[in-house]
Amino acid sequence: MVSTRTRLAAALAVAALLLAACGDDTTSSSGSSGSAGEIKVFAAASLTAAFTELGQRYTAAEGTKVTFNFAGSQALATQVRQGAPADVFASADIPNMDKVKDLVDTPRNFASNRLQIVVEQGNPKDIKSLQDLANPDLKVVLAAPEVPAGKYARQVLDQAGVTVGPVSEEDNVKAVVTKVSLGEADAGIVYVTDVAAGGDKVEGVDIPRDRNVTATYPIATVKATKAPEAAQAFMDLVLSAEGRQVLKEYGFLPPPTT
Repeated sequence: MVSTRTRLAAALAVAALLLAACGDDTTSSSGSSGSAGEIKVFAAASLTAAFTELGQRYTAAEGTKVTFNFAGSQALATQVRQGAPADVFASADIPNMDKVKDLVDTPRNFASNRLQIVVEQGNPKDIKSLQDLANPDLKVVLAAPEVPAGKYARQVLDQAGVTVGPVSEEDNVKAVVTKVSLGEADAGIVYVTDVAAGGDKVEGVDIPRDRNVTATYPIATVKATKAPEAAQAFMDLVLSAEGRQVLKEYGFLPPPTT
C-alpha cells in the first residue's frame, strides 16, 4: 500500500506543475477564465494536496481542466477583490471570505482544521509544548498575523499565556513548514494537515484540544465566473461525500455543525 506521505508528496508534485503552468495568469485583472473547458480555483495554501487530488477527480469526471492558485487566504481575497480571474474561492477562514461576500455566491463550510507545532524530524530541540516555544534560544517562525494560520497561532499562544518573538512572519502556512524543513527555524505553528504534507523532514507536536482552535473553511463560486455550471460542479464535489472523504484522508476534519 502506498504510504500517506508518499501520496501527499505525489499530490504536491502535481500541484507544483499546475502552479507553474498557471504562471502570471492567476493574478490577471481581466475577470474570470471565460472558458467552460477550464476553471480557476483560488484556494488556501493548506488545501494544496487535498484540492490537487480533487481537481484530478473533477477533471476525470467532468472533462474540465482545473487551474489552481494556492496562496494565503488574505492574498487570495485581495486578488478576488481586485478582479483576478477566479471561478471558485476556498478560504481557510470565514473573515477572508467575508471580505468578498459581495463578489461571491452563498459560501458553504466544507472542512475544519486544527493546529500543531511543526518541528524538524526527530524533534532535535525536544519541544513538547507551547510553553517551550517561549525559549529565547529557539528560532520560531509563524505565519503573518493577517494569514489565517498566523491569526490562529497567536490565538493559541495568547490562550496559553506564551509570548513568542518569531524570527520571521510568512505570507502563507506552507512557507512556515518549509522554513522548519530546511533548518532555518526550529519550530512553527501550522495546521495538522500541513505537518502531514511536509513529508519526512518534519514532524508534529500536538497542542492540547483545550488550548487549540478550530479553523473553519468556507467555499463559494465567484459571481463573475463565465463558467458557472463548471464552477458549481467543482464546489459540489468538494461538498459531496466523496470530497469529504478525500479531505479526511489528508487530515481535515468535518465542518463544524451549527
